Amino acid sequence: MNEMKIRRIIVVALIFMVAAAFGGSPLAAQPAAVKNVAKSVFTLTTFRADGSLLASSHGVFVSETGEAVSDLKPFLGAARAVVIDQKGRQMEVTRMQGINELYDVARFLVDGKTIAAPLATGLLAKGGKAWLVGYHPKSPEIVETEVKEMEPFMEQYAYYIFGMNAPDNAIACPFVNEQGEVIGLMQVSTTTFDTHATDVRFIRSLTVGGLAATDANLRKIGIPTALPTDETQAQLALMMAGQSGDSLKYDAAITDFLRQFPQRVDGYEARARWMMTQGDLVAADKMMNQAIDHVANKDDAHYQFSKIVYDALLVYGVDSQEWTLDKAQQEIMKAIQVQDLPAYHQMLGQILFAKGEYQTAFDLFMKLHDDAAPNGELLYQAARCQQMMNAEPMAVVGILDRAIEETDTLRMMETAPYFLLRAEMYEQADSFRKAVFDYTRYEYLQQGRVGAPFYYIREQAEVKGKLYQQALTDIMRAALLAPDEPAYFAEMASLQLRVNMPDQALRAAERCIELSPDDSDGYLLLGVAQARMGQKEEGLSNLQKAKELGNEQADALIEKYSK
Repeated sequence: MNEMKIRRIIVVALIFMVAAAFGGSPLAAQPAAVKNVAKSVFTLTTFRADGSLLASSHGVFVSETGEAVSDLKPFLGAARAVVIDQKGRQMEVTRMQGINELYDVARFLVDGKTIAAPLATGLLAKGGKAWLVGYHPKSPEIVETEVKEMEPFMEQYAYYIFGMNAPDNAIACPFVNEQGEVIGLMQVSTTTFDTHATDVRFIRSLTVGGLAATDANLRKIGIPTALPTDETQAQLALMMAGQSGDSLKYDAAITDFLRQFPQRVDGYEARARWMMTQGDLVAADKMMNQAIDHVANKDDAHYQFSKIVYDALLVYGVDSQEWTLDKAQQEIMKAIQVQDLPAYHQMLGQILFAKGEYQTAFDLFMKLHDDAAPNGELLYQAARCQQMMNAEPMAVVGILDRAIEETDTLRMMETAPYFLLRAEMYEQADSFRKAVFDYTRYEYLQQGRVGAPFYYIREQAEVKGKLYQQALTDIMRAALLAPDEPAYFAEMASLQLRVNMPDQALRAAERCIELSPDDSDGYLLLGVAQARMGQKEEGLSNLQKAKELGNEQADALIEKYSK
């Protein structure tokens, strides 16, 4: 036997050994359709935010427009991902279109034209032949096997188990049937030596909804999520993306919304508002004018433009010669000319209030209220106008009473500002205990989300209402929330002196001096506390220090404690 013949026998034997290890035979005749699927297989590589390599896998294209499927795990923690097709072309992953953690699968989009593999329309039964098509730029590795078990799920999909060891470097490569149709993606079992596959039709069916921004796994993926195709869900997704704090994903959501729904104002408004917050008013102005040109509801575009200008001035404090309250008013008047809606008139009232035209705004709010169903918000706005016109406090209280009464009990959280304003009016009317009661209602409706200034304000009302124990509690809360604010410690010391707690007042005054050594109040309060505790010499010394710092009360106290 010549040397060439011996070599051929050895090579054939090695091939059969490899095939036996994989549970199939690569020498079996492979249908042309099976080989053709290799054109659709790719490698997937994901990267962390710092650019370092995170993970690698495979997948298969399922459409000619860049739609692809693979496993989910490589994406978790990824800021970026790329695929390389059989021809060596590299394409960026641009959107996550759907994921499923239980089956560890993902559907996504890449930025390029792709060769789609056909998908099986039915299930492959137990014992059916299948081929695993690996990735290789020159000679794809294809291994024949058969279905060991087929477990149906969701009534129409299958989870396949193959009696073969998982080949190296073939994770998420496709299994195909004899017709070259993809039936699933390869997955390694964590409990056996078998190889598994999840039905590709299930992976292809994965979508994202309006609340995708709250999904824990999608939040771990830095790649933007695709926008839902349903308009209502897309609007929700856009809003949630704006609240996510992820500027990259929000920008992608805006871009997708503008492309998918060019006649809706939402995308233009979101992009213009983002530009405004970045200080680019020229671009924001241009964007809203594009909205007016393109959207179906011109009135809504003018209304949103008015709101953006109003918010820029009142919320963000933008200083601009072009964006003024007059411009906001012009835009809302254009909206009213197109369609006369109450919401537009309410916006006009808010602009008039901001311009200081309180009587005109008040009349408008009251007319809107009288012409419509009960509306506490309109009465609250009217009450604010009355407040600014220095109306009698109890007259303002009367309007606020109606505002609270007209608010549905299921929406009581909305009345928080009503109670806050009514508390202020009660204080002006010297009804301090009623004011404290309303401040407490406000705190309750805010679910405790109030800061040190609130507790200081309520403490002031409690002192005037002679509710000293409550006042002490509140001023301590204020100091606890703002431990570097000397005014709170000065107020605490003053109140503690009033209720004859000089030893505690001394400590509060010392903290006040520590925070603000040039403020005379701390020395004055410390001096009084020391004098009351019998430390007359030290007390007079600190009162003298307060006098030197310009405190006008110091002389009388020095005289009092010098006797």
